[in-house]
Amino acid sequence: MIEQKQKKFLTVAPFECAWGNDLRFREAGRGCVAFEAFAHNDVTVVFRENVGSQHYHYKRDNSPHYTVILGSHRNRRLKIEVDGKTVVDVAGVGLCCSSAFQSYWISVYDGLICIGKGRYPFQNLVFQWLDSNPNCSVQYIGLSSWDKHVGYRNINVLPLTQNHITLWKHVDCVEHEGEEDGEDDLEDERTGYEKWGLENFLENWELSDMVFIVGTEERPVPAHKVILEACGNFHLSLYGEDVLHLPGVTYPVLHALLQYIYTGQTQIPESQLDSLRALSLQFEVMPLVRQCEESAERFKLNKKLFDSGKNVEILYPRSGPHCGAAFPSGIPVNMQKLKQLHLTGEYSDVEIYVEGHGFVARPHRIILSLWSIPFTKMFTNGMNESLSLKIRLTDVPPEAFKAMLEYMYCGELNIEDAIDFGTLLLQLLLLADQFGVTILHQECCKTLLECLSEGWSSPSGRRSYNKSFSIMHKFNGRGSRQFWQRNYIVASEANC
Repeated sequence: MIEQKQKKFLTVAPFECAWGNDLRFREAGRGCVAFEAFAHNDVTVVFRENVGSQHYHYKRDNSPHYTVILGSHRNRRLKIEVDGKTVVDVAGVGLCCSSAFQSYWISVYDGLICIGKGRYPFQNLVFQWLDSNPNCSVQYIGLSSWDKHVGYRNINVLPLTQNHITLWKHVDCVEHEGEEDGEDDLEDERTGYEKWGLENFLENWELSDMVFIVGTEERPVPAHKVILEACGNFHLSLYGEDVLHLPGVTYPVLHALLQYIYTGQTQIPESQLDSLRALSLQFEVMPLVRQCEESAERFKLNKKLFDSGKNVEILYPRSGPHCGAAFPSGIPVNMQKLKQLHLTGEYSDVEIYVEGHGFVARPHRIILSLWSIPFTKMFTNGMNESLSLKIRLTDVPPEAFKAMLEYMYCGELNIEDAIDFGTLLLQLLLLADQFGVTILHQECCKTLLECLSEGWSSPSGRRSYNKSFSIMHKFNGRGSRQFWQRNYIVASEANC
């Protein structure tokens, strides 16, 4: 057995089996393994209660186990064995002989064994079988071979979940691990707020809560419900599902639509302009519909415009400022619809609770992550918050947190009518600093400076400064004079 790390590929010799502590279901009797295999004969996967040895062979194993053989009998049959006895033997199903790697997945759930081809679990089901006397203790996975070498790569062991999208995210994320340069670039990008924005989440599995299955090849494309509905009308609440099938739409056309929504610009061949217009009209992304029609009209009047063979470039017209870096004016987000989605909590995928106060709001992870890199890391780095639907925060003023959420959804600071305006402003400034909401932090500093500058030279103005400093000093020890001076400098620079 030879492991080639550079190619991220595992070769299993004849009559041997590869095991590992990572090749294990999280829950005994329930799990899914997705992998790619290259074989000229059979691909054999063993599910066992305990880990086996390198020289283990299922034909000599008397302990409880399941064995799935793709391409048995010289790549002619599919077989399933239970404790060494054949229970399934069918012809022409799940064959694996290929001159290149092919993708497969096998799931086990309380004796129900499902087998499929393709990169994403629970798509392209090939065969399933239910054990009448299920073995609910199998947990370890062995990758084996009969009489020829088999190559395995991109092996992912996944927990079973009702949400197939969650499984697909794990497949995509794990597959790209190990590319150190790319990881460094991502880290640099996340620490540079000025480079952070909606375009980072275009067709990104991170935080996605729905997926398009597009074209005859059934290619999965992830997206975010709240973003789609803020830019058009995708009727997602009518479908009531997280998967939207578009068999008559090609991937380049869907990609152009999503690229326009997430970045405010796209390009497409002139021959596909009508298809893009039709898809935009279907989902009521009206700015793109109008721009497709205008582009088509220009080409009718002057066909030489496309003689160069270049793609049609479409840019969303910039208007007044939206919400800074998170929602710049160059993307087609309807801020009124976005605020309405915040008020109703529709498509929310998280609940926020504050210690000592209770429930605060039902926002959207993608919106929080657009503004706050700390929130992004909280939701994507495997912490409990990335899996739980409920987030509990400590040492957070609830009213200030609500004000920060409102700013994230509308880009405006609306706290002038608050009963205790000064205290709320300073709480909000600290909160923006804590969660890295840079633009809101600057806005709070500017507002604070304006309040102080109204009477800075007067005794009342100096009293305002001293009162503000006293309030700052109460917040968790962070009201040091150095902190206050630093924010005063930020305010001064922002006001210039």
